[in-house]
Amino acid sequence: MTPMSAPAGNSSRPFLNRSLAAFGTTIFAEMSALAAATGSINLGQGFPDTDGPAEIAEAAVRAIRDGRGNQYPPGPGIPELRTAITAHQQRFYGLSYDPDTEVLVTAGATEAIAASLLALLEPGDEVIALEPFYDSYAACIAMAGAVRVPLTLRAPHFRPDLDALRDAITPRTRLLLLNTPHNPTGTVLTREELAVIAELAVERDLLVVTDEVYEHLVFEGAHVPLASLPGMRERTVTISSAGKTFSFTGWKVGWITAPPALVSAVRSAKQFLTYVSSGPFQYAVAEALALPGSYFDDFRADLAAKRDLLSDGLAAAGFEVFRPQGTYFITTDVSPLGEKDGLAFCRALPGRCGVVAIPNQVFYDDKSAGATQVRWAFCKRTDVLQEAVDRLRRL
Repeated sequence: MTPMSAPAGNSSRPFLNRSLAAFGTTIFAEMSALAAATGSINLGQGFPDTDGPAEIAEAAVRAIRDGRGNQYPPGPGIPELRTAITAHQQRFYGLSYDPDTEVLVTAGATEAIAASLLALLEPGDEVIALEPFYDSYAACIAMAGAVRVPLTLRAPHFRPDLDALRDAITPRTRLLLLNTPHNPTGTVLTREELAVIAELAVERDLLVVTDEVYEHLVFEGAHVPLASLPGMRERTVTISSAGKTFSFTGWKVGWITAPPALVSAVRSAKQFLTYVSSGPFQYAVAEALALPGSYFDDFRADLAAKRDLLSDGLAAAGFEVFRPQGTYFITTDVSPLGEKDGLAFCRALPGRCGVVAIPNQVFYDDKSAGATQVRWAFCKRTDVLQEAVDRLRRL
C-alpha cells in the first residue's frame, strides 16, 4: 500500500465527515477570490478596510514588547480582560458577572459559537435558529450531530413569528440560537419580542445561546441582552467579540458570559479547539472595552452615515432596499432589476460593474425565501462606498 492510498475497505468512503459534506467552501472565500481576480470593490465579507483606534493598536504593541501574552495565556483568558468584560456588561447593561467563574475568552465569536454548541448539544437535539443564519451556525450544529430548525425572518420587515417559534418547540428542542442585531438582515429584536422568547425558554426549560457581536452597532432602537430579562441569566450563554466593535477583526478575541456551570461546560469543549489564543491582543482589548462613551457613539454615527450612503445608492441603482436597524450589512432584493437568482447575480456582478456582494440564499435552508436577496457590507471607507455606488449605476 502506498502512503497516499486508502486502507482496504475505505476506498469508496469520502475523506470529509459526512456531516460537513454539504458545506464545502464558504461563499465568502468564493466571492473574495472573485473580487481579487477581477479587481472589484469587495462589499461581500464583513471586515473594515481601516484599522481601529491607534491607541488600542499601540496597546497590543506594548504588550508584545513587554512580554505580556507572548506565551500561552491562562485558559479562561487573562484576568485583565475578564475583568474588563464584566465591567463592560455592568456599564452598558447593568449585568453583573464574576470574572473568575462566569467569563471565558475565545478565539473570536466563531469559536465561542462552536464551543458552545459542541458542549451543550448531543446527537438528535433540536436547535431553533433565526433564518437566514450566519453560515457557521449550521456547520457547528451539524458537527454536534444536532438538528437545526429554522425560524424564518421574511422580507420586508424580517421580524420573528413568535407563534411559529412556539409551534416549533418540541420535546427534542434543547437550545435556541439567537443573533441580535441580526446578520444578515440588520434586524434588532425588540424588548417585547425578547420577552416572549424569554417566557418560552423558561416555560420549556430551554438553553439559549445569543450572538451579540454587533451590540454597539444599533442605529434604530436599542440592544437588549436576553440575559437581562427575568429567568434568563441562568440559562443564557451570551457571546460577543472585539472584532466588530473595535475594527480589529484579525485579532480574533471573543468571549462568553454565562453562569459558572455553563461556562465550565463550554470551556470543556473550547480547551480542545484552540486551547488559548491572541495573548497580547487580550491586553489591548481589555483597554479597548474601557474606552469612553464618545468612542462608541462616534463609531455608531460613522457607520450609520455609511449605511445611509450605500442604502441610497443601492435604491438609486434600482434595488429594493431593506434599510437595516443595525450591523454592518444591507439586504436588498434584485427582483426590480429583472433578476430571479441572487447567486447568479452576484457571480456576474464583478464583470458587469466591478463590485462584489453576497447572495443571501446561502444563509437559508429555505432557499426560496432568500432567492433574490443580496447582502452588502458598508463597513468600508466613505470614498470606497461612493465609488461602489458610482459603479452600480451601470446596472
